[in-house]
Amino acid sequence: MFSLMQFRACKEPFVGCSTYKQAVLWNSYNSTLNGASCIPRKHVCVPWYNYLQEFNQTMVHKQAKASRPVVVRSELAGTGIPDSAYPLSDITFGSKVRGIGFYVVTAIAAIFLIVLMIAQHPFVLLFDQYRRKAQFSIAKIWASLTVAPFFKIEYERLENLPPPDVPAVYVSNHQSFLDIYTLLTLGRSFKFISKTGIFLFPIIGWAMLMLGVIPLKRMDSRSQMECLKRCMDLLKKGSSVFFFPEGTRSKDGKLCAFKKGAFSVAAKVGVPVVPITLIGTGKIMPTGLEGILNPGSVKVIIHKPIEGSDAAVLCNEARSAIADALQHQG
Repeated sequence: MFSLMQFRACKEPFVGCSTYKQAVLWNSYNSTLNGASCIPRKHVCVPWYNYLQEFNQTMVHKQAKASRPVVVRSELAGTGIPDSAYPLSDITFGSKVRGIGFYVVTAIAAIFLIVLMIAQHPFVLLFDQYRRKAQFSIAKIWASLTVAPFFKIEYERLENLPPPDVPAVYVSNHQSFLDIYTLLTLGRSFKFISKTGIFLFPIIGWAMLMLGVIPLKRMDSRSQMECLKRCMDLLKKGSSVFFFPEGTRSKDGKLCAFKKGAFSVAAKVGVPVVPITLIGTGKIMPTGLEGILNPGSVKVIIHKPIEGSDAAVLCNEARSAIADALQHQG
């Protein structure tokens, strides 16, 4: 906008307006804050209110643009539940406090229970080297103690779980850091696959080693082949393994494409595939927001085991079962 001094500076060389019109515009400026600015070079007279209207329209547009809500979304596409995208504006102080409480509880429980795991580990290696049921019993206690104060887990179709001594390949959708805690409460001694870097963490890394978790270097084809061979060896010796066939956690709750490694292992060894659908973990602790814990509940659906010798068929059937459950709950 032009100030009063700027108006006075352009008033004298005001070419293009009559003397009478200059006086009218000057009086109007003083009385109503509407005036005229002039551009002597072009010999034109421009009403002041044009600048006001243009300025107001620009500010309204910027405010409207800035007030749009921000939502955590993913570039991933697929089938899932729509409310898994978590609005940043809904993060409350209570969710942050619950998140802190969650990690405090799980850390305290881990410190006490790791002592029991260390004490019994020599006997586990001696009498149950592959399944390691005693270690998984402690892991179930740890997971149950951690989640019990914060959210409830509802189980459906538990009768579809194979007996504990029957080796199988378990697969599930992957929505949250809470998925591992939830799955450990099932009480099955299946071997997870984890990034090698996590084994370096104190306590949690030690526990993973004693549980027999299978290490994997991502983007390393040799490590992937060794991982699959280790899984087949464990299955042949009576232990079960667990895969997240999406390969990583979904950022928006939608089901991604499945990789065929788990199903190739099941087809070659001749063991059943047990699909599991996890619902609610992504809303309670969204991917990328592991510092918060929202209120809510989790549902675990166990689907009927699938058997076959064709990895592609096993993959499609397992994904369809999980996708249908997610779609039905959505």
